[in-house]
Amino acid sequence: MDSVSLVAANGPAAPTGPNQARRCLVSVHAHPDDEASKGPATVAHYASIGVRCVLVCCTGGEEGDILNPAMDRPEVRSRLAEVRREELAKAAAIIGYSEVIWLGYRDSGMAGCTTNDNPACFARADTAAATGRLVEILRRERPQVVIIYADDQEGYPHPDHLRVHEIGLAAYEACGDPSAFAQAGPLWMPAKLYYSAWNRASYRAMHQRFIEAGLESPFSEDWLGRSGLDDRVTTAITVAEGNHIRRAALRAHATQIDPASPFWFADPPGRNLDSTDHYILARSAVGPVSGERLEQDLFAGI
Repeated sequence: MDSVSLVAANGPAAPTGPNQARRCLVSVHAHPDDEASKGPATVAHYASIGVRCVLVCCTGGEEGDILNPAMDRPEVRSRLAEVRREELAKAAAIIGYSEVIWLGYRDSGMAGCTTNDNPACFARADTAAATGRLVEILRRERPQVVIIYADDQEGYPHPDHLRVHEIGLAAYEACGDPSAFAQAGPLWMPAKLYYSAWNRASYRAMHQRFIEAGLESPFSEDWLGRSGLDDRVTTAITVAEGNHIRRAALRAHATQIDPASPFWFADPPGRNLDSTDHYILARSAVGPVSGERLEQDLFAGI
């Protein structure tokens, strides 16, 4: 892990008091590398203050393209699934996850691909069976906070991302239900469910700084035109120096991330190394976000 002292700029602090001894956060992702692009700074911060952070990866990422020319070699392609597991282990260690749990499904590939028909893929998984697997994990880990993908994924409707939302929401709601999945362990009800949210305004601001400096922006207008969830964001976690963690975790996925990619690694003039991750509070047993300011701690109210 980079030798960076992570500081949450807006408020999250180390747990204190007799009821805060065992905090846990479970983040559910579709493929290896998703954990490095969605909320890594947030997880790194909470891990650094003693929160147990658990990553559930739903698929092995077998259908991912090799996007780094240096890694596009026969010996890598022949064992891509194994390589992607190794890459995820490295990225998870950089971020600070305490444990990686594989849900056990095959990568479905992009929408419309023949791989969507593979009976082992996540898109074809029996909904009740997949939900039960996740319920068992949540009841065992007993997290206060669960993070999944949003209900609105118009901008990137990957079948596995859609399933993360479907299965994640169903598992959250079943976790404390005595009539659901009786064999999945003792009941537990997480206090909060969050959706990770793509904030278009943040990327438009970076894009504009490139343009104003007379530089080519790595963000195309087509990409920036994708629908964001800005108007639904309830929570923003800003972590000082968090982009160090994000970049190191991305580079750990050497097959998927080209280290020369300006999309991931170009810096617009004036950009600092803080990272802000955006979330939507979708379910809460401790009340809604209140006040005019965005919530600044996933564990607020717990």
